[in-house]
Amino acid sequence: MPLAHGEVAPVDFSPSFQSGPLFPKEEGGAGDAGASFVLESKGTWWHAGFHLTTAIVGPTILTLPYAFRGMGWGLGVVSLTVVAVVTFYSYFLMSRVLDHCEKQGRRHIRFRELAADILGSGWMFYFVIFVQAAINTGVGIGCILLAGECLKLMYSNLCPDGPLKLYQFIGMVTVVMIVLSQLPSFHSLRHINLVSLLLSIGYTSLVVVASIKAGYSTKVPPKDYSLEESNSDRAFSIFTSISILASIFGNGILPEIQATLAPPASGKMVKGLLMCYSVIFLTFYSCAISGYWAFGNKVSSNVLKSLMPDDGPSLAPTWMLGLAAIFVLLQLLAIGLVYSQVAYEIMEKNSADAKQARFSKRNLLPRLILRTVYMVFCAFFAAMLPFFGDINGVIGAIGFIPLDFILPMVLYNMALKPSRTSITFCVNVFIMVVFTCVGTMGTFSSVRKLILDAHQFKLFSNDVVD
Repeated sequence: MPLAHGEVAPVDFSPSFQSGPLFPKEEGGAGDAGASFVLESKGTWWHAGFHLTTAIVGPTILTLPYAFRGMGWGLGVVSLTVVAVVTFYSYFLMSRVLDHCEKQGRRHIRFRELAADILGSGWMFYFVIFVQAAINTGVGIGCILLAGECLKLMYSNLCPDGPLKLYQFIGMVTVVMIVLSQLPSFHSLRHINLVSLLLSIGYTSLVVVASIKAGYSTKVPPKDYSLEESNSDRAFSIFTSISILASIFGNGILPEIQATLAPPASGKMVKGLLMCYSVIFLTFYSCAISGYWAFGNKVSSNVLKSLMPDDGPSLAPTWMLGLAAIFVLLQLLAIGLVYSQVAYEIMEKNSADAKQARFSKRNLLPRLILRTVYMVFCAFFAAMLPFFGDINGVIGAIGFIPLDFILPMVLYNMALKPSRTSITFCVNVFIMVVFTCVGTMGTFSSVRKLILDAHQFKLFSNDVVD
């Protein structure tokens, strides 16, 4: 209906998931700068493999021995394997759903719009935004915190009585992250993420060798693999450890990674997944087993910290640990960039003008301001709340488990509609039920541990609490 004279057209704030074919340049209309700038689709399957590997195979694998500490040898190895198999299966199903939608003329490039389209519910659109925001912000905080800790570890070994504190190293890392965050698109990170893949193999190899050397040293405490005596404490530790595993294997941004593929994207993501899980098999098991074997239930939430204790000499050659710490530090920058892309896409969809050039003054200034503010926000909480191990557990329980262990199964059953008597349908339902229970218990146990650890720290502490 034509508008009356002086009447202003209403603004539509509703999600755009129902509006026709969804391709990167078309989704949300011609003015969708988030799609045009941040999620441009130019990549190959190996670029997707680089992005996936950076999103999953990061320095959080140094937490794997800590996760084993809460479960012991048998349950630890079994849980690691189960989570690996389930996540690969989950990501494979998610890719199949995206391919299915693309063949129907609806190529989704955002997780939230995929979920809302398949489930036909606007509230799911906002639920996914909320969970992705929690994941991205939590990972951003964790990356900056762990990078600052790596700098502090190296500094403490070079200058044991030096005056610099953890929050000052966090500030140094933040300055670098602010500069790197100005890279305009997800696709522009492909070379950085290739280097990230190589770095993950490099520092894992160094940490494994260092852990084996430390394990045979007489300087480490006697190996003790016992669990908590109380059954309730043991149960809470197990669920917290499973939540940590979920956060380590999770990414929560697979649709956004698949969006970087040049269309048609069908089938390409599976090759990227195979590349990623080859690196996972090489790094995860070696780090978890060697670190837990060397330190038992005395291992820190970051095994590097166990290898470089504050109250004694390093348990492996300093050059080896220093090189590993440098590799970790460099990869953390890449991971922080990858997980920031969803936040940047949301920002630019609402702040940038797709009709103007990406580096025009109109688009450059908001990008500079918003991305800088986002990084400063993450850095502030990293410095104020140094709970690396506990943060991992909470993020896994409330973020990665819903997006990576439950929602893909729901979307597959809804979109491809396998028979209710088929093995695929039954397996999907079983996984959904099991990980809904695990996520619920994991949330409770992770938050409980966070509360119990609260008395061990003060704001802007100089140490990361395990």
